Amino acid sequence: MDIDGQVALVSGGASGLGEATARHLAELGADVAILDRDGARAAQVAADIGGYSQQCDITEENAVAAGVTSAMARFGQAPRIVVNCAGIGVAARIVGREGKVSTPLFRHVLEVNLFGTYNVMTYAAQAMMDLPPLDTGERGVIINTASAAYEDGQIGQAAYAASKGAIASMTLPAAREFAKLGVRVMTIAPGLFETPMMEELPPETVAGIVENIPFPHRLGQPEEYAHLAADIARNAYLNGTVIRLDGAVRLPLR
Repeated sequence: MDIDGQVALVSGGASGLGEATARHLAELGADVAILDRDGARAAQVAADIGGYSQQCDITEENAVAAGVTSAMARFGQAPRIVVNCAGIGVAARIVGREGKVSTPLFRHVLEVNLFGTYNVMTYAAQAMMDLPPLDTGERGVIINTASAAYEDGQIGQAAYAASKGAIASMTLPAAREFAKLGVRVMTIAPGLFETPMMEELPPETVAGIVENIPFPHRLGQPEEYAHLAADIARNAYLNGTVIRLDGAVRLPLR
């Protein structure tokens, strides 16, 4: 798919991986719509790239539907490129100190990461169905975000790993379902990236994390995620699979 002139929608596009993706797609000529809970920051990024933004809680199905509809109204057609970057990384042991359970947190993480991703994918695919196919027969591509933790989650990441594992697992069945429509579904599983969440950690903690990354021996850059998302959009034969983007890291026990 030629990205230039296409409509793209990025959830979580106000910061981190999502912001880098929104900016890169705009640089490649896409009209970019951003959905994010942080409406003010989303509006700022959209203004920078000549795009569109709407404040949106992706856990709210009606809000997602309205966000997709408003992006279509703004740009005159449904998005052909959808990148799901919105999510949270809250950590907690299954049974913590003094026997405290973390069931409410588990439910919340799945609600945001899994159900939020599912909501955006659902309404994006529904909108793509009415697009005319390109010369290749393709109508669009949906790129979801898992995590390296879906395969090697650390202690305290049961909820996070479960949510990201579910995103990875639904990639193939979703791609098979939408194949007849010419809509591809892919998932990127990032490793350890230099995002706002990582910036909150002490330098010594970050140094310990980097120590486990084989090569390149550093944190990933959000732009590297954005470039992979663009490459997936361009390559019509990438479908129904998960790509780890992690510098060959395998997360340790903790």
